[in-house]
Amino acid sequence: MRPLLSRTFLSGILIFASAASFATELKVPIMERASDGLDTCALGEVTDLKTGGDGFLAVRSGPGTEYEKIDEIFNGDRVWMFEQKGHWIGVAYGSDAITCSPISIDHPLDKPGKKGWVHENWIKIIAG
Repeated sequence: MRPLLSRTFLSGILIFASAASFATELKVPIMERASDGLDTCALGEVTDLKTGGDGFLAVRSGPGTEYEKIDEIFNGDRVWMFEQKGHWIGVAYGSDAITCSPISIDHPLDKPGKKGWVHENWIKIIAG
């Protein structure tokens, strides 16, 4: 009976782990765009979130409120901005290894750290 319990327990862990990784998957990929030898992104900072409000900026799996929230960022957090769709910005954050070096061909963003979409109202460009 012990092996059956172990298999059931392990199956439950695998299902939970799969659900957790699925929840943070982007529904709309962020593209890194080539642009005649120019850097591919700009540095921004979360700003002007009201202290009486939610206190966070929702990071979403796609560019719109209809996409699920996958994370939260806060005033003073810095993000690397790669793509904009309407009022939504595709960002990478949470890693010191993100670079914006020029590239020769467009491709889905493959930088380290976290990625998602945020509304432009609360992002101030500080470099780029």
